[in-house]
Amino acid sequence: MKRVSAAEAKANLSALVAEVAFGGQRVVIERRGKALAALVGMRELEHLEEERAAAARPLGALALVGAWRDVADEALESLLVEIYEARERDMGRPVHLEA
Repeated sequence: MKRVSAAEAKANLSALVAEVAFGGQRVVIERRGKALAALVGMRELEHLEEERAAAARPLGALALVGAWRDVADEALESLLVEIYEARERDMGRPVHLEA
């Protein structure tokens, strides 16, 4: 990873953009030795954005919350009744559906 000062980045922006876009280089822009920003290629930015979006998506049971949004209430109610009936048959004991 290449590191340049803000002044150097300003003076050589076109060359740095070419290095990033076509050479696969990453450039960190610093001021007084402290990293302020980075130049990365579009493919890498898209990858970072995909990772961010994936991290923001709910996982496990939370992912199911949005999955049922378009299912009619009657269909869900029917599904729950079927599930409880099947549980009762499999377990051999009453299973109560709470309202």
